[in-house]
Amino acid sequence: MQTHNLGYPRIGSQRELKKAAEQYWAGKISLTQLNQAGSAIRLHNWSLQKKAGIDLVPCNDFSYYDHVLDTSLMTGAIPARYHDLMQDKQLPHPDLLFAMARGYQKDGYDITAMEMTKWFDTNYHYIVPEFTANQQFSLFNTKVLNEFVEAKQNGIPAKPVLLGPVSYLLLGKEKEPGFHRLELIKKLLPVYIEVLTKLEQAGAYYIQLDEPCLSLNLTDAERKVFTKTYEEIKNKLPDLKIILASYFECYGENLFTVLKLPVQVLHLDLVRCSGQLDDILATDFVHSRTILSLGVVDGRNIWKNNFETSLAYIKKAADKIGKARIWIAPSCSLLHVPCDLDLETDEKVLTPEIKQWLAFAKQKIDEVVTLKQLANDENSEVANTKLKENITASQNRKTSSLIHNAAVKARVKAITDADAARQNAFSIRKEKQHSALNLPLFPTTTIGSFPQTAEVRTWRAKWKKGELTQVQYDELIAKETEKAIRWQEAIDIDVLVHGEFERNDMVEYFGEQLKGFVFSKNGWVQSYGSRCVKPPIIFGDVSRPESITIRWTAYAQSLTKKSVKGMLTGPVTILQWSFVRNDQPRSETCTQIALAIRDEVADLEKAGINVIQIDEPAIREGLPLRKENWQAYLNWAVKAFRISASGVKDETQIHTHMCYSEFNDIIQNIADMDADVITIECSRSQMELLDAFAAFKYPNEIGPGVYDIHSPRVPSQKEMTQLMEKAKAVIPMEQLWVNPDCGLKTRGWNETKAALLEMVNAAKALRQQVTVNA
Repeated sequence: MQTHNLGYPRIGSQRELKKAAEQYWAGKISLTQLNQAGSAIRLHNWSLQKKAGIDLVPCNDFSYYDHVLDTSLMTGAIPARYHDLMQDKQLPHPDLLFAMARGYQKDGYDITAMEMTKWFDTNYHYIVPEFTANQQFSLFNTKVLNEFVEAKQNGIPAKPVLLGPVSYLLLGKEKEPGFHRLELIKKLLPVYIEVLTKLEQAGAYYIQLDEPCLSLNLTDAERKVFTKTYEEIKNKLPDLKIILASYFECYGENLFTVLKLPVQVLHLDLVRCSGQLDDILATDFVHSRTILSLGVVDGRNIWKNNFETSLAYIKKAADKIGKARIWIAPSCSLLHVPCDLDLETDEKVLTPEIKQWLAFAKQKIDEVVTLKQLANDENSEVANTKLKENITASQNRKTSSLIHNAAVKARVKAITDADAARQNAFSIRKEKQHSALNLPLFPTTTIGSFPQTAEVRTWRAKWKKGELTQVQYDELIAKETEKAIRWQEAIDIDVLVHGEFERNDMVEYFGEQLKGFVFSKNGWVQSYGSRCVKPPIIFGDVSRPESITIRWTAYAQSLTKKSVKGMLTGPVTILQWSFVRNDQPRSETCTQIALAIRDEVADLEKAGINVIQIDEPAIREGLPLRKENWQAYLNWAVKAFRISASGVKDETQIHTHMCYSEFNDIIQNIADMDADVITIECSRSQMELLDAFAAFKYPNEIGPGVYDIHSPRVPSQKEMTQLMEKAKAVIPMEQLWVNPDCGLKTRGWNETKAALLEMVNAAKALRQQVTVNA
């Protein structure tokens, strides 16, 4: 029995990668210094895992931006729009990687970024591969080989990790009609075999191929591609030992295909799907030689492992196939959890009672090793002590008075259907809202946040340290808010926002003011590129002691005659972007949050706010991976949104926002949310996402994002106008709003001002065109 890990957080325990990348983009450090920062993170991660006792340590789980984008670079799948830049500028690979992820707007070039979307049902984003019918692949980048050699030279028992070839294709998009991307496997596979050959020649004994798409509902044709692909790899490399890893769900109907693949190790996510162990042990698999990797430590959440439960799974498998065929691992890569609980030393932030229930990446590595020691009956005094501590912590959590609130549970039970319905249908509300708001055709707005400059962040830091009094801090926020309002008025945006200068993160800010939440100081995880978030920890029943957003929203509204949007984060997104308690159904926790947001919506309306946005970018992200589980989730998720939004009068306009999602398969459910206005990301996809709304004849109003805020480039008025013309061709213009595709918190003021001015001018040009054509 041995241990391995599928992947480790790449950002560094102090977010070293984020800081180095952003300094490099700003021209403050050299490429050599960036590479030194990356090397230091890798060596720290490898050494930590080796020292803890992990038998096979992953390498190539590090990335400067995204591992899917790394795979595109490795295989030479670089979109044509970057080819001139590659030839003329001779960009080093990190620069090309960043250009593909962020766009490139300098030296006379203006190249859009590649599309970005969510990695399955996580809050991690990946850069979507782009494929054409005549797509060519070649080994363009040898990062995986270089990092394996680097690990080996440092004495690390390294195991290279690669995104598998079939999942890589399935996660991409065809950029022209007439072919299916899986048809490209014949061209792609030789590159993978070349890479695997080089790794084997360099001394790699085991290689992990991640095929997470095996957790999805696949067709027979797709399963055949998996079979042929892995038979070809076995044929070309008969001595190479492949670890096949899928996660986040069961193999489902793909299981019989998977069990026949010629791989040496098969990984199971027993956190998300414990039942598949019994399914496998009931087959002829027990007579094979394939090793089972049991993913018993949760790689997605921060709760301490229940050793008794995990040991029961391990014993069940060992009794059937023997300990020699058992490996122990986390359920998935630890990319999705913070680095180290030991860094949480402030007991005022994270109390000892709650801290005893938690485990971050470093602690999860220790859990894997301890489980091996206990399962092997090594009679280690340390391991036995950890088992006793683990049992005690689990019992304490079940009985803690911190967790349960009878009043909250009673309120959830008292919910009726009326609580989840507006007073009248949208067709009636629309007329009342148009009369009350008096907005022009193609009304303009932003998604909510404005740039959080270093100066603004410094104010917050000083206030938290006591270096600024509450009065001083409030005066600074008030001035910044007024500046934002005056500037929006000056460029003639129609529905204003207050800028959210008082807020840190869109989920963290609300969680800090709700009961049942707790926070870490260093619990950062990567969302995309250099963007890191610090998810709240929902440990108990949720309620809202007092209003959260009224003060600054009402203040902003007092400064202008135009409508200022109240900005709230929706219940599903707060749930999805938090580390959620695992001792009750997620639906129950989400409903508790919905009631808290409902109270905030009601208070905003009472304060005179007549436009309220309840952001739900995570609705699609939270969709279960397997379709047979969709409806149950959508029922409670949509109901939670409606509970949060339905306690207002018809004249109050409810907006929601969603980003980087495919909507075709849940468009009816989005309509069922019954928001008066929905804003979505459309710029990177060149308005492709609108097709679902058009085909469905979506009845409510919609704002398709006209520029990509995740890229520093400033689009022109012409570009935005052309995108809106595409929108106008499929959606009635009376339903259309004009807005960016997401919040502007991470952008700089210069690019923000330039882009929004172009956006407003685009809207005015569209109105003028309608007037001329009338």
